[in-house]
Amino acid sequence: MKRIAVGLTALMLPALMLLGACGTTTGDRGLSGAAIGAGVGAVGGGVGVLGGAIVGGAVGVLTSPEQVNLGKPIWD
Repeated sequence: MKRIAVGLTALMLPALMLLGACGTTTGDRGLSGAAIGAGVGAVGGGVGVLGGAIVGGAVGVLTSPEQVNLGKPIWD
């Protein structure tokens, strides 16, 4: 059980760092969206890595920073 927790932490930490640096340009948002989607796919068992990357990249490219409003950050 401890090994699973360490593995999940090792996967989630980079995903959270990527989420915090999504970017404002279309290219940056597409790349970070693909990386986040691939990370989520890997956490989900590994078979969803490609699908997650495709969906995440598409969402990053097709949305603007104004369309995705996650609200005021908790640290502000």
